[in-house]
Amino acid sequence: QVQLVESGGGLVQAGGSLRLSCAATGRTDSLYAMGWFRQVPEKEREFVAGINWNDRNTYYGGFVKGRFTIARDFAKNTVYLQMSSLKPEDTAIYYCAHKRSGSYYLSGSYDYWGQGTRVTVSS
Repeated sequence: QVQLVESGGGLVQAGGSLRLSCAATGRTDSLYAMGWFRQVPEKEREFVAGINWNDRNTYYGGFVKGRFTIARDFAKNTVYLQMSSLKPEDTAIYYCAHKRSGSYYLSGSYDYWGQGTRVTVSS
């Protein structure tokens, strides 16, 4: 079992920045890959970014366009999502998840999820 706890969400003005954190506890010796998704009401979860825990290869959703960066701290078992140039349409609940196998882009590839952290971008 892996437990994931997100933090760092909040209210920010358009054009601003936020850094989300996701701390993993439990069976951290078997971490494979991590990802961030986001969700707004009545829509499916959308892939934001993913990172392979060991080789640090990264993957991003098409809408990111260089605005977000995913990184991981191996020693702290923590993954970060640095978000810049935020837009009102980035408003969502952001979820951290652990990926065991399959595509980074599909939520079904992830076996453990955090509770989410809310990001609100005002215009």
